[in-house]
Amino acid sequence: MPRPLIDASWRRVAAAGVDPGGGPAPAVLPDAEVARRVVAGPLAPMIPVLRERLEPVARACGQLVVVTGTDGRVLWQGGAPEVRRRADGLGFVPGAAWDEPAVGTNAIGTCLVLGTPVGVHGGEHYVDGHQQWTCAAAPLRDPVGGGLLGVVDLSGPARTAHPGALALVSAVAALAEHEVRAAHDRTLEQLRRLAGPLLARLDGRALVLAPDGTTAAVTGFTGPARVALPADLDGGGRPVLAGLGPCRVEPVPGGWLVRVDDEDGAGVATHAVLDLSGDRPRLQVSAGSGSWTDVLGLRHAEILLAVAGAPGGRTAAELAEDLFADPSRTVTVRAEVSRLRRAVGPLLATRPYRLAEGVTLEVRWPVGPLLPGSVAPAVLRARAARPGPG
Repeated sequence: MPRPLIDASWRRVAAAGVDPGGGPAPAVLPDAEVARRVVAGPLAPMIPVLRERLEPVARACGQLVVVTGTDGRVLWQGGAPEVRRRADGLGFVPGAAWDEPAVGTNAIGTCLVLGTPVGVHGGEHYVDGHQQWTCAAAPLRDPVGGGLLGVVDLSGPARTAHPGALALVSAVAALAEHEVRAAHDRTLEQLRRLAGPLLARLDGRALVLAPDGTTAAVTGFTGPARVALPADLDGGGRPVLAGLGPCRVEPVPGGWLVRVDDEDGAGVATHAVLDLSGDRPRLQVSAGSGSWTDVLGLRHAEILLAVAGAPGGRTAAELAEDLFADPSRTVTVRAEVSRLRRAVGPLLATRPYRLAEGVTLEVRWPVGPLLPGSVAPAVLRARAARPGPG
């Protein structure tokens, strides 16, 4: 008799019409979409930890380590090359769907259904062609919100099965979640240090929120621990936030300043200076709550310079052309803009990339060369347009 969890899974996949002989699988995601999810998706901070801790084990044991999203799509895999070649023959490749409705009972798909660690060995797989494999999978959860983000899995030929595999992937999944939580807590503590002086100057109800909506600091009332933020929040207008009502929102480094129940309805004006005159690029921001300055890396300075020169905004492809002379590098552009918004406050709106409503950006030019060492087309154009040595 099969184990109860295997019996229940077989019933589910039979009802879903999965062919034990192996029917046609869903189309594999394009490489660019897989890369985007790896770089900018919710599992991005966990994948390096999983790779570091599990790939050496997978190579040594003749197995694969695989990370999928909540839809069962394979985002990353590593391990023994000979096993990867065998996996290719099964369609077990980046971008492939490995949930129960796509490929039947397997550790990844069944783990996604149950939300708990699952091992599936040999004949417990529903599809005949998978019964020479063994796999052990553990869920990956958002360490702050608790939601399911995906799965990490060890898979290989059935002869490589080890009784400790399930405990290993569960322990490494917990470690990845812990490290992401620790990084989140460090970021939140930095935001709290910034928030104190900001909130001390304000009257009324106000909060400083991390990009995920976690409350870093609050004044004037007992605020919620977390606020659900709209995906298109860009610091403009007067959004209505869940549990708070109409608010004014300003970007601050690493998060948002939210002022609740602003009665005058006035917009929030933010003036930023991209200072390229010193030895390192700096961004100086002045808003209603005060001012702050942040040192920029070269890439982020290039992005802001490109946006400053395009009042109508730039698409991801146009910005890729501005930065790399290659409009196909949109995945890299989206990741870099996401990092910029986290680092200096989300002064940029998206679709297209442009200054957020109420934000003005002034460029302070150098006396000498502009951004020495940069070969970005946007910088080359700016140099050519300016008289003198810059």
